[in-house]
Amino acid sequence: MPARPERPAGPGAGDTFDVVKRVLILGSTGSIGVQALDVIDAAPDMQCVGLACGTRVAEMQQQAADRGVAATSAAAGGGTVPHTADLGDLMDSCEPDIVLNALVGAAGLPPTLAALERGIDVALANKESLVAGGDLVAGVRARTGAGLVPVDSEHSALFQLMEGVPRDRVRRAILTASGGPFRGRSAAELDGMGPADALAHPTWDMGAKITIDSATLMNKGLEVIEAHHLFDLPYPQVEVVVHPQSMIHAMVRLDDGSVLAHMGPPDMRVPIGHALRWPEPPPERPQMDLVGMALTFENPDTEAFPCLRLAREAGEAGGTAPAILNAANEVAVGAFLDGRIGFMDIPRGVDHALQAVESGPADSLDAVLAADHAAREAAATLAGVA
Repeated sequence: MPARPERPAGPGAGDTFDVVKRVLILGSTGSIGVQALDVIDAAPDMQCVGLACGTRVAEMQQQAADRGVAATSAAAGGGTVPHTADLGDLMDSCEPDIVLNALVGAAGLPPTLAALERGIDVALANKESLVAGGDLVAGVRARTGAGLVPVDSEHSALFQLMEGVPRDRVRRAILTASGGPFRGRSAAELDGMGPADALAHPTWDMGAKITIDSATLMNKGLEVIEAHHLFDLPYPQVEVVVHPQSMIHAMVRLDDGSVLAHMGPPDMRVPIGHALRWPEPPPERPQMDLVGMALTFENPDTEAFPCLRLAREAGEAGGTAPAILNAANEVAVGAFLDGRIGFMDIPRGVDHALQAVESGPADSLDAVLAADHAAREAAATLAGVA
């Protein structure tokens, strides 16, 4: 977790804003990118200076025109993410103070590394950067001193909780999961579920891929790996509980048996605002009404939702195993959304790739990308899309 740098206190109400934080958004047309623009538009001390997108170019161009943003980049040649070199040029041209990486999938890793190599702080909504390349990210940050602030609601909550207690008092970090739309269903029942069923998330408004990951609990498995890298926590110290109300985003167990919890509404603008404003206080928002609120917790069912188990096992194996897991999952989720495989074929495809592709050291970007490529081929073969 980055140390909080010494910076002047933020301006109060009625003050003039001599210093404006310059924000570059990668993935501006996705759910996180759109909500980030809402946060920036409402903040007089932040300015969007650059935008990048995949295929929704017209939408990004309208975003840029509405805000007077001149620096933009889009994928070319049928790709879904701009080329890393193009994004590096974009960073150099618009000179951001912070890059919000809201790209989806392992394609977000190279831009994360590119920003950190330039000493630019990163607000990370692309969890795959740490899942596939956590060791690489740590190495670059050690060289440049660039900050990395999580945008995921669970990791944002842990980030804030763990800032307030001595590290030697922390016994476990707890990530909460809503349970998704299929909470309480058996594996047999889940076999017949289709994309429309899985996309009906009960509490969060997210993109399609992340919503399916939430339905399989892979999202929580990826977050376990992410927490390991973000907070330097051994895997046994990262716990997952199902909390259907999605009001408590994370908790920390302390040495005296007490538990600290971070509560907030299920609104991604809250962690986005915290990440973009860090190390200054987040923007003020309406207060939660606690009266009549009921909070419940359950253990996750790893038999019906084996992706959580597979992710933890891959994380504990280390090396390129998490990259293999992540790539296979991306292929399997895409095949499911296209109607080519069933819901329970997603964990089957991931497990197949983990068995078929040999893991090695994740000591270079080339090694990670090679594992990613091999895993995609293995998963695609099983899904019948090779």
